[in-house]
Amino acid sequence: MSTDDRVAVTTGIARPAGTRGFRTGDGPQLVETWRRSAPADPISPDRFRSLVLLDANFDPEGLRVAVAGDRVVGAAYAVRRLTPMTGTDLEPEQGWIPFFFVDPAARGRGLGRRLLTEALDWLHGHGRTRVDFSSYTPNYVLPGLDAEAYPEAAGLLESLGFRTLYEATAMDRGLVGYRIPEDVARRSAELTAQGYRFATPCDDDLVDLFALAGNHFGPDWACMIRDCLAAGTPLDRIVVARDPSGRLVGWAMHGTFESVDERFGPLGVLEEMRGTGLGKVLLHLVLERMRARRAHSAWFLWTGEQSPAGHLYRKTGFTTTRVFRVMRREAAR
Repeated sequence: MSTDDRVAVTTGIARPAGTRGFRTGDGPQLVETWRRSAPADPISPDRFRSLVLLDANFDPEGLRVAVAGDRVVGAAYAVRRLTPMTGTDLEPEQGWIPFFFVDPAARGRGLGRRLLTEALDWLHGHGRTRVDFSSYTPNYVLPGLDAEAYPEAAGLLESLGFRTLYEATAMDRGLVGYRIPEDVARRSAELTAQGYRFATPCDDDLVDLFALAGNHFGPDWACMIRDCLAAGTPLDRIVVARDPSGRLVGWAMHGTFESVDERFGPLGVLEEMRGTGLGKVLLHLVLERMRARRAHSAWFLWTGEQSPAGHLYRKTGFTTTRVFRVMRREAAR
């Protein structure tokens, strides 16, 4: 018996029998292996179903699964657009790897590299020469890689040619005892006196909201809002702002992602309106609604730490909880 064989026996993991595409019956084991492999970010069966299996772009062959005997010991998920985010653009050069993992007992044998290489080759075979980890919309699991939580994964991605494009900052703020600050209440009253209106949108307001989000902040924002409302998110999770002329100039909301009430965002204000206090008022109006629903905290996964939004959140009491690297690999090998 070789040293490798002895290790395989004592860990309970035999040599990986091979890798293949997703098959019926893999789901429950994938979820359990994910939990062991990424303890900072466990997933539930319903989230796996929603984020992966129900995704219109899901292709079973893109979800590369490693098996040892009858056990799932790892996976790497590659996805490309089969349906456009907006219009007819299928982003033919773009692919994504939203996640990968290897069971701790099966590491040290090159399995993670093998899975990622197969995922990259699969995307390359479909003409994708640019691959991002892991900023896939609409169903991203995390914005990118938390290198502090998963340093080995960071090293593996870098060795395969991935480079950091930018960082996404996750933030959190406690809401116990929250009340709207006096200066924000005062500014809200001033804007209202000038003719601005802050309100829950009615059905007809959604036309303007989708246009504002899609045209000024990206089609994925409009799709996220549309999808969450179609899934049953109540309109009172949203506050919209109209200027004195009646133009919709901003909004803020919570409960957008997977119906999680304590998850704040997105928030958007027309660039020409920034500096007026409008965004700050919208942010606090939504925090007030969240607290009214007994939320103990507000959190989100994605902002630029040095962006105007990042500075606004910090001034509102949000603190950084995690930092994610959004990574890209050009010209898959």
